[in-house]
Formats: sequence, C-alpha cells, structure tokens
Amino acid sequence: MLLAELVATSAQVAATRSRTAKTAALAAALRAASPAELPVVVSYLSGELRQRRTGVGWAALGSPPPPAPAASLTVRDVDEAFAAISAAGHEGIVAKSLTEPYAAGRRGAGWVKVKPVHTLDLVVLAAEWGHGRRRGWLSNLHLGARDPSGGGYVMLGKTFKGLTDELLRWQTERLLELATERDDWVVHVRPELVVEIAYDGVQRSPRYPGGVALRFARVVRYRPDKRATEADTLATVLAT
Repeated sequence: MLLAELVATSAQVAATRSRTAKTAALAAALRAASPAELPVVVSYLSGELRQRRTGVGWAALGSPPPPAPAASLTVRDVDEAFAAISAAGHEGIVAKSLTEPYAAGRRGAGWVKVKPVHTLDLVVLAAEWGHGRRRGWLSNLHLGARDPSGGGYVMLGKTFKGLTDELLRWQTERLLELATERDDWVVHVRPELVVEIAYDGVQRSPRYPGGVALRFARVVRYRPDKRATEADTLATVLAT
C-alpha cells in the first residue's frame, strides 16, 4: 500500500460526516493492506502516528533532492525508515508534499513532522481534579514506573490527554474507590490501575523523582488485564 493512498483515505474520512462513508473508506483501506502493513495502517488511521507542522532550516535546502515523478513510498518503507531513524537516535522524519514549494518562514499543511509512537504500561499514583468542562472529574493522572530495587513506583510525569468523557467518568469512580488520601486538588490512590501511555520521547527532568519525563504523554487505554506488578520498570523507560 502506498503512503499516498493512506493519506488520501485519512483526508477522505475527515472530509465527510457520513458514518457509512467513513466506515466504507476505512474498510477499503484495511482490505488493501497486507498483514505486515496492518499495524502501521491502523496506527496511522487512528491518529497514533502524530503529524505536526514544522519548519526546515536553510542549511537543509542547499541542495534539495528532485521530487519523485509519482508516489512510490509504501507503508512498509515508512515502517522500516522509522525503525532505522529511531535506532540512530532521531525523533522522526519531515514529509513534504510534492506540490509544496521550498520557502522560508512558517510551514503549512504541506510540511508535516511524523514521529514513531512509543507506549508504556504505567501505574496511576494519583489524579488531580479537572477544571472547566472537566470540573467534578479526576483528570490529570500522576504516572509511575515500577522500581524493582525499591519495591515501589517512581513518578515520571502527568497527563490529562487522550481521555474521553466516558473514560473520565469511569476513572473518577474507580480512582475514588482506590483513594488513600484526598484534598481539594489531588486524590492519591493505591497503585493498582495500569494504564497504557503513548509518548513521543523521554527527556531529562529534575521535576520528577525518576529524573526524566515523558514528552507529549497521552492515554491510550487502561489495562485491566495487567497487575501493577507487571507494569514497565524505570529501566525500561530509560532504555527508550
């Protein structure tokens, strides 16, 4: 499957309000993908492969490569390129539309930064009460990695992203059941809930006990199939 076909499907789904049309477009893309391509196709169409606007310095424009005469990049190509780029220590790639000119200044939608998504299974240590439309719900989660040497959990950061209203309602009820201490700002809980967190990278941070923080952390799902003792360790986090 060509990456251009995948991008076209994503644009088609975003452009229509018809649930039937959306389902048909997604189904066609999944049928066209090979078994090896399916994980990447699903990740892209579900929004897990993040795309953000970016700029490119003039140094990179000294001798730009000629544009390809036709779309030829496949999903497999992108998957393999991401693996190689990550192994080299880079964050991702910049993709440019064939019709977008090279120009100084802010880039439009024709320039996107695409980065691989990493996930960790972490433990919820506490949660903060939400504000605005989230008032009355526990929203901002305190996330911890398992520390085998100390027998506890080391806080890595917080996130309130990726939470639907349904998930907010459920986690508020569940976390209040696990509460050990609470005030008007935060509710501390027994470390029992495991949550899958997607993130773009790990950076040094003196703010948290683990010495690192997750960049652009967001909730993927809760993991009722996992116990807290099966959560990822701090060593696993540091190795990513």
